[in-house]
Amino acid sequence: MSSMYGMELWRPAPDLISRAQLSQYSTWLAHTRQLSFESYRDLWRWSTEHLEEFWETIWQYMGITSPTPYQTVLSTRKMPGATWFKGSRVNYTAHVFRDLESRRPHLAVIAENEVGQHRELTWAELRDEVSRLMALLRDVGVQPGDRVVGYLPNIPEALVALLATAGIGGVWACVSPDFGLEGTLARIRQLEPTILIAADGYWYKGRAYDRRDIVAQIVESLPSIRMVVWISYIDQQHDLRVARPTVRWSDLPTADDMDMRWVPFDHPLWILFSSGTTGKPKGLVHSHGGIMLTHWVGNALHLDLNHQSRFFWYTSTGWMMFNLLVSGLLAQSTVVLYDGHPMAPHEYVVWELADRLGITHLGLSAAYLDQCRQRHMNVEKRYRLSSLRLLGSTGSPLSPESAEWVYQAVKRDVWLASISGGTDVCSAFVGSIPWLPVYSGEIQGPWLGVAAEVWNEKGQPVVNQEGELVITEPLPSMPIFLWEDTDGKRYYESYFSTFAGRWRHGDWAKQTERGSFIIYGRSDATLNRGGIRLGTAEIYQVVEDLPFVEDSLAVEILGPSLSTLFALAVVPRGGDTLTPDQVNELRRQIGSRLTPHYVPDVVRIVPEIPRTLNGKKLEVPIKRILRGESVEQVMQSASVANPDSLLPFLRWADEIAHQP
Repeated sequence: MSSMYGMELWRPAPDLISRAQLSQYSTWLAHTRQLSFESYRDLWRWSTEHLEEFWETIWQYMGITSPTPYQTVLSTRKMPGATWFKGSRVNYTAHVFRDLESRRPHLAVIAENEVGQHRELTWAELRDEVSRLMALLRDVGVQPGDRVVGYLPNIPEALVALLATAGIGGVWACVSPDFGLEGTLARIRQLEPTILIAADGYWYKGRAYDRRDIVAQIVESLPSIRMVVWISYIDQQHDLRVARPTVRWSDLPTADDMDMRWVPFDHPLWILFSSGTTGKPKGLVHSHGGIMLTHWVGNALHLDLNHQSRFFWYTSTGWMMFNLLVSGLLAQSTVVLYDGHPMAPHEYVVWELADRLGITHLGLSAAYLDQCRQRHMNVEKRYRLSSLRLLGSTGSPLSPESAEWVYQAVKRDVWLASISGGTDVCSAFVGSIPWLPVYSGEIQGPWLGVAAEVWNEKGQPVVNQEGELVITEPLPSMPIFLWEDTDGKRYYESYFSTFAGRWRHGDWAKQTERGSFIIYGRSDATLNRGGIRLGTAEIYQVVEDLPFVEDSLAVEILGPSLSTLFALAVVPRGGDTLTPDQVNELRRQIGSRLTPHYVPDVVRIVPEIPRTLNGKKLEVPIKRILRGESVEQVMQSASVANPDSLLPFLRWADEIAHQP
């Protein structure tokens, strides 16, 4: 498959543009503010240059309610330090359930797992479930600001627990049960949680994983836990024996009144954790109001969700995409949850689910789409996907080849919505725009209110040049603080120290003349040989297009006499080695399609590439391991989806350490 960046793959039909919520918002601006814009770029520019006015219009258009008026929209544009809608009081869960009466009989949640269990909750049933858990949390004395943590798979109880915790002003955090004890405690011990909500296990590749022992050890290790709410999910007979009060989910009290707790705009809503690939996970604290506004802009205006949408993103509860998925409820969409492997019991399971349930918005990881392409899967021959309007991709850069594969093998008339942001802001910076065409390898543009630019090493904005992705103005969903970062030093150093007062995200990117973006991967993994910088995604695009390569990882290592060598770890396709001719062809392709500077000095065969739980290659940790650091120094082992994949790299590091 010959592929290139910038080839037009899809263009929205006029009726899609006219029906889009972005168009409705634009019409509302014209009627209420006498603001009209000829293009998306003009609308985006206004949203970032008139930041206070833009976010105030979102507050009004979304219909945010507050028992107290806000005094200012934005206290200062200084980063960090921006304070939004000071004086207002809001509640995330209250806005999920506002204007509920007309939606009560309609579906709010659909849940399935890989063994065929199917559950549905109407809006009325969801409200009742949330009310019951809120009543329990209030009865046991959970106060605003107290932490409630989950150890839960992607099941309705996880969604309910998030909403109930937020409803009473508690702070939610969740760890997926595929994390072991060490990884779980590294995250939640620092929170000193008062309540643990846990399930007995999860399903993956046809197997039920019993996690009762892990749950018992978590409780024993955390004296702050006052009560455990217990869910028998993989086996209804499973019980939990711990030296704390335990309440079964099925025994939650009945409750008629939700009794929402209205909290300041910047009151903590939830805590997400960085992947932990570079040390102790950072606890990223996001606010009720900031998440409400930012997620509504992303989900309603940019993903074009509405009350008729069925929204599914394949995710675990430990990835920020679960939180973004739950926020589909703010747009009154039906949210679809799935617990299991995306290719079990068969490799088309996600596509079959989308077809059978009439999913309109299907979100996947770029790594999964790459895998489908490499397996030569032909989705459109099996499934009509007649309801599917949008196919989302995130987690890592989506290659031009995989973007083309979508239109060749999935559906010709589908909006490919590649988005890029991060757990740090629990949202996207750049992504889907319903007014614009889709080009291979490119992301359509920056989202409204996001002042995204690409800067060179001198701190100057550049176009058609590769550089650092920088956000030059505050965003409501930026963390209000990092947990245990009492003086704000870690927060500042993580994001604002490279370009003083500007958010450096750590992605290597390019902005095109038409305003689209290309993301090449993490900038701290960017290669630099002879002054020529190259994103690793460009290497992978060439290498993984070869028929004999399944996967790869590019790093710079220290060679003899401390010289720097460019190394490529390769997973062969359909075998356990590469022939000399195949290695030579790999080198030739890189030299001819990219540059001779990046013909690898070393090609190393490995059985598997280490990846995070959401599919990202562990480039920076592997580079540090190959330079002599221990696994414990560079990552939390629980953040690795396939821990055995580290072993060949540890042996490689030992060889490097003992070379002359």
